[in-house]
Amino acid sequence: MYKAELEIAIEAVRNAAIVCQAVQRNLVSGDTLEKKDKSPVTVADFASQAIVCKTLMTQFPDDLLVGEEDAKELREEGQEILCDAVVKHVGQVIADANKENTLSWIDRGGATGLEASRYWTLDPIDGTKGFLRGEQYAIALALIENGEVVLGVLGCPNLVHGETEGVIVTAIKGKGAKRMTLELESDVAEDIWVHQIGDVSDARFCESVESGHSSHDHAGQIAGRLRITNPSVRMDSQAKYATIAQGKAEIYLRLPTRAGYEEKIWDHAAGMLVLEEAGGIVTDVYGKKLDYTHGSTLKENTGVIASNAKIHDEVIAAVKAVLGI
Repeated sequence: MYKAELEIAIEAVRNAAIVCQAVQRNLVSGDTLEKKDKSPVTVADFASQAIVCKTLMTQFPDDLLVGEEDAKELREEGQEILCDAVVKHVGQVIADANKENTLSWIDRGGATGLEASRYWTLDPIDGTKGFLRGEQYAIALALIENGEVVLGVLGCPNLVHGETEGVIVTAIKGKGAKRMTLELESDVAEDIWVHQIGDVSDARFCESVESGHSSHDHAGQIAGRLRITNPSVRMDSQAKYATIAQGKAEIYLRLPTRAGYEEKIWDHAAGMLVLEEAGGIVTDVYGKKLDYTHGSTLKENTGVIASNAKIHDEVIAAVKAVLGI
């Protein structure tokens, strides 16, 4: 079940990753961050979404997609250079890419998640600062049916496994999680599992580089309560989920940074399923399962806690104590 969907999702994510790597080579320079120039990641964002939407609509024309972008910005006056760059990069993997087609493909990601019982959700570039630094980012694609995430694919172009840079991790609900390289020539998938440590004090946190995504101060207090002294693994994007799923860390916290914030489904769906199918668990700070039945946000959840499952209750207890909830 979902074999065809998985094959197409891997193809879409792999091609999007190839184009994102090309954008990094061609448009990102050493002073991109210093100049606060976000145009390279904007090009990659739009190009990635266009490629994934085009691939999915060709094979599953009735499926909707909840994406992070629409093509409104590219249609605005004065954005011709940006638009041309997007079309050029999409054309590297899709022969019939022109301006009209590319913009229409991007706009296919405009669903809300409330229109149908089956839809895809996409973050075309998860981890924009990581992308601009040349560090970790991910292309995150998931299939949701009747409020359940049933398939997830994460393309992590800069994540290293052994001597190989560039990893795709995948999951089908009830079928486990797997890892393969980005290279077409090395398409052998292998099972991945979380690391089952015996004592929570031996755990390693996987934390965001950007403190705006989660409170680093609170994370430090939680680590103290759990007697964790190992240095944190810091990286952007859902590559954190992939890292825990491969047994290279055990805890990821996405703690609320402001009242009323609602997590976006595309920031968690694919990574959540990969981690769960690798033997981990993902809940909110109260221990509630993430609820994907409310459109594009997790409005009924507060924050996110991901772990290798065995230590999850201890982590939640520490989080509640530190947050006073």
